[in-house]
Amino acid sequence: MSEVASGSAGVGNSGVREDLLHHDPLLDCLVELTRIHGRPSTRAALVAGLPLEKGSLTPSLFGRAASRAGLSAKVVKRSLDRIDDVLLPAVLLLNGDEACVLLGWDESGQTARLLFPDTGQGSHQMARDDLALRYTGISIFARPHFRFDSRTPQVGEVKLRHWFWGALAEQMPVYRDVLGAALLINVMALAMPLFTMNVYDRVVPNRAMETLWVLALGVVLIIGVDMALRSLRGYFIDLAGARIDMKLSAAIMERVLGVRMEARPAAVGAFASNLRSFESVRDFITSASVTAFIDLPFALLFVLVIALIAWQLIIPVLLAIAAVVVYAYVLQHKMHALSESTYRAGALRNATLVESLTALETIKTQGAEGLMQAKWEKTVSFVAGVNNQMRFLSAAATNGAMEIQQIVNIAVVIGGVYLIADGKLSMGGLIACTMLTSRAVAPLGQMVGLLMQYHNAKVALTSLEQIMQNPVERPGDANFVHRPELKGNIEFRDVQFSYPNCQVAALKGLNCRIDEGEKVVVIGRIGSGKTTLQKLLLGLYQPTGGA
Repeated sequence: MSEVASGSAGVGNSGVREDLLHHDPLLDCLVELTRIHGRPSTRAALVAGLPLEKGSLTPSLFGRAASRAGLSAKVVKRSLDRIDDVLLPAVLLLNGDEACVLLGWDESGQTARLLFPDTGQGSHQMARDDLALRYTGISIFARPHFRFDSRTPQVGEVKLRHWFWGALAEQMPVYRDVLGAALLINVMALAMPLFTMNVYDRVVPNRAMETLWVLALGVVLIIGVDMALRSLRGYFIDLAGARIDMKLSAAIMERVLGVRMEARPAAVGAFASNLRSFESVRDFITSASVTAFIDLPFALLFVLVIALIAWQLIIPVLLAIAAVVVYAYVLQHKMHALSESTYRAGALRNATLVESLTALETIKTQGAEGLMQAKWEKTVSFVAGVNNQMRFLSAAATNGAMEIQQIVNIAVVIGGVYLIADGKLSMGGLIACTMLTSRAVAPLGQMVGLLMQYHNAKVALTSLEQIMQNPVERPGDANFVHRPELKGNIEFRDVQFSYPNCQVAALKGLNCRIDEGEKVVVIGRIGSGKTTLQKLLLGLYQPTGGA
């Protein structure tokens, strides 16, 4: 027996009671902005599920809350004199953790029209000097997204912003700076080979000690600049990776918490393992793989310089590059298969562990300890075997790339000796070509060594993509009806409901009505659908039939 009481006022679809939300000036200003822009929403709907700080909306969360009402918001640091009228209305952060909405100025520009949510929807006048004393210098601008209506149906499929690649695209300005630094770093990498060539070919034969010191000082200066650029490049790569990590982690967790109950996974342990796989993606986009990928195109620069010194020596270099590419292509198929097997086996191992811990009492009462132990040991044994194969392939890839680099160095030295004998190359040129050969092939060797990490990240991203495609309770592109007042009447008409992957209907042909303030007692035997009825009333599930 269970008792269901209807008519609880002030509870929205988001599950947050309006009367429990305390004084929050920033949230109140956002509510006013939604009303001004014709996208009215409630406090509860705007902040449901957001990680509020002490129950209040913060400037960093303002954009996420505004997006739920179809608004695009940006927090900027700007003085009152630099706020253009076309950007109004705007939210101004005031001293004492207060906020207001700036609607505009009078004709003289010395009196502001402000909206303080605590005092209702009427505007107030305040002198510019008085406002400047209270203004913290931080403002928030918001504009509504354009929306098509039913009169303009969609002609073709519109590709929405991808949750992962979109986050990477936001950091393109940072990666653009990283690319510029990489260009300078690789250009300055030519200094040492050219320095060595000039010392052997010009300084040593002519005993030009002054020239030696001039060249040495120039190279030392370049080395110092190179070190600074490498440090900055690493810093910006880590900065972009941290921003992407925070954004994606928040998006994934928000999707998990907002998923519809019928789409929730059956195995919690496997689902947790899939979520933890995001670490593979994060490590890949923030590790040396980014540096190796950026340096890869500049291998052509070193090949070009080798061709300028002795074009015959680029033949073994190009053959080595082709050999590395073919070697990586041969290994990648096996690596992908092993990565997928390891991923699935790891999920199964985690599922077994979590299910054993959550159902420990049942396992003991049923005497199933041996069964679960055997299942665990088989899974661990399989994972260990696959991990050994992965480590072997990864080592083979790295060692193979290193061997190819050594062989091409030998080939360049042999070819250079013949060119020296024919008078077509100097000793300094041979040494420079040898150094440039290592620089040209090294990025490819690094990429081959990162192949296993790439495939692990690829499998993890595919799994996360499935999670992000699950239906959620509040889709971002859905338009919800704003009703300031809701009556507590509930009515079921020929409602039918079946749980996911279940052939038997939990409810069939249910008809009932509960008026506001009415108390109803639901009586039935075990399995009659009492709990299912409560879940439907709470909106955890949607009926599969009826209304």
